[in-house]
Amino acid sequence: MPHENIITGLDIGSSYIRAVVLRTSGEDGNIEIIGAAEKQSQGISKGMVTDIEDAVSSISEVLEQLERMTGYPVESAVVGISGTHIKTLESTGVVAVARADKEITEEDVERAIEAAQAVATPPNHEILHVIPRDFTVDNQTGVKDPVGMNGVRLEVSTQIIIGLSSQIKNLTKSIYRTGVDINDLVFGVLASSESILEKKQKELGVALVNIGSHITTLIVYEEGDILHTAVLPLGSNHVTSDIAIGLRTSVEAAEVIKLEVAKASCKKIGKRDEIDLAKFSDRENERTMVSVKQICDISEARAEEIFSLVDRELKIINRSGLLPSGIVLTGGGSKLEGLVAMAKDKLKLPVVLGKPYDIADNAIDKVNDPGYSTALGLALWGSHSGYKRSKFNLPSFSSVDDAVDKMKDWFKTLLP
Repeated sequence: MPHENIITGLDIGSSYIRAVVLRTSGEDGNIEIIGAAEKQSQGISKGMVTDIEDAVSSISEVLEQLERMTGYPVESAVVGISGTHIKTLESTGVVAVARADKEITEEDVERAIEAAQAVATPPNHEILHVIPRDFTVDNQTGVKDPVGMNGVRLEVSTQIIIGLSSQIKNLTKSIYRTGVDINDLVFGVLASSESILEKKQKELGVALVNIGSHITTLIVYEEGDILHTAVLPLGSNHVTSDIAIGLRTSVEAAEVIKLEVAKASCKKIGKRDEIDLAKFSDRENERTMVSVKQICDISEARAEEIFSLVDRELKIINRSGLLPSGIVLTGGGSKLEGLVAMAKDKLKLPVVLGKPYDIADNAIDKVNDPGYSTALGLALWGSHSGYKRSKFNLPSFSSVDDAVDKMKDWFKTLLP
């Protein structure tokens, strides 16, 4: 089996680094998951690299696990990037149609997208994605693919996703130091939507909310196009630290309590329900009983805060309570018990827990875990990128420029 058919998605999160390996086979491009690995991440906080040495060793361990599991060396990967430094701009590009017979070609589309890219990017930021939303040919708006149409003036409206140059460089540097090439650098929640959202949902109008450990990312689709993206500075780790403070216990014990006891709603909890902290922590010697309601009050308050931030973003684009396909929750933080019911109540929309679709019988069960949605989406992005690129030839990752190429070669000389 040639290595071209092996695609790795690498999701570098604040709590876990996860990777998924896909194998595509046959002319119909059947996709099979052949490996998945995870490790608690070090040197990463809020989606950003805080210690390159620690990040490199965590990434290396995940890659080694994958290689042992699949029997294939990991030579390159599609890498996810997240963090509060990522922002979205809107931009339009206008060009005159070049051909004498005024038929629009792929080249005209590319020039229009390049013109949109000339937007004033804030200093120290780089463009990650330029995503065409729709085109206008002369006065006809809402054109999805103008190639082959006739017109004099071609306009494109795009969403441009930008990130902080220093953070992009730190992330790419950490990966190159493990000896792996980067096929593409993709905004994490954009990749999650590849594995979880179906075409029909994107057409009708849907929001994907990825609740990570330190940040929550949101992406809204309507008529198949991205309407809005946002990175919110709250995640499931805030629930853990609130429980640790509220119960005066260790963070490790608080994490276990969050997973096993905490709920997003206190409605069905009796006032007399109690747990013994000593069961969850080695430090507690004497019997220390705490009320389950107290724990759920803490987790409910944080969950409400996350959804009020999500609703605030939906209000910015006038979609609060107005998305026919509702909200799809994913990410490790979405596993908190009662979260779906609470989100329905708070956002006044249908809410479901996202599951990967379109994957053949999956032998590796853990990939169905919501925490794996980004890593799986990144690998799927890599498997589809052939047709994705050819249509609009998107400059998906403009910041791997000559300097980074030189840096990559230099890092490879350092490898044993």
